[in-house]
Amino acid sequence: MTEPTAPDRPQIYLVTPADPSGDAFTDDLARMLDAVEIACLRLRMASTVEDDIARVADRLRPIAHARDVPLVIDTHLGLVDRLGLDGVHLTDGARSVRKTRKALGTDAIVGAYCEASRHEGLSAGEAGADYIAFGPVGETVLGSGVRVERDLLAWWSEVIELPVVVEGALDTDLVRDFAPVTDFFALGDEVWRSADPMATLRGFAAVLAG
Repeated sequence: MTEPTAPDRPQIYLVTPADPSGDAFTDDLARMLDAVEIACLRLRMASTVEDDIARVADRLRPIAHARDVPLVIDTHLGLVDRLGLDGVHLTDGARSVRKTRKALGTDAIVGAYCEASRHEGLSAGEAGADYIAFGPVGETVLGSGVRVERDLLAWWSEVIELPVVVEGALDTDLVRDFAPVTDFFALGDEVWRSADPMATLRGFAAVLAG
């Protein structure tokens, strides 16, 4: 996962649907990665059964790596090395970052979701996170529902060098508004729940392209 080539042009960080196990999904994903520049792919699954996760990871990994897209996994630190993944996305703020960095070493990607907390973001960065994710940005009942204010991201982009990801209930208007103050947009349900995921992803990419 690399920083954007230009500070005013954030990149797309794609998150899988909760059940990415079907043949149709892997085919769709390959076409999407060929059509739209993706900075990182995150494997997120509703299932917590390790064998289920491993089967999906084994299908997605060659698709992503053939296109030089790193593949990280939600939460499951212990599966990163076993499955040949590039890192982990932690969902508990700064709490697990230090031990995760120690376990995975310096080369792995370690991301930390910090909701809307500047303090958690700073603590995660100090503990060794490679990026901080803030969200939600749009209206949603998920999580605490506390939306990330644009002012937080504006401050972060001016003061902190650590890349920042924004996610949660995004639409093209929000992407256009937040583009100057973030590095990556994590898109998941916004894409997969649409009638035409490819067209939706292309629409977000077009906004970012200006």
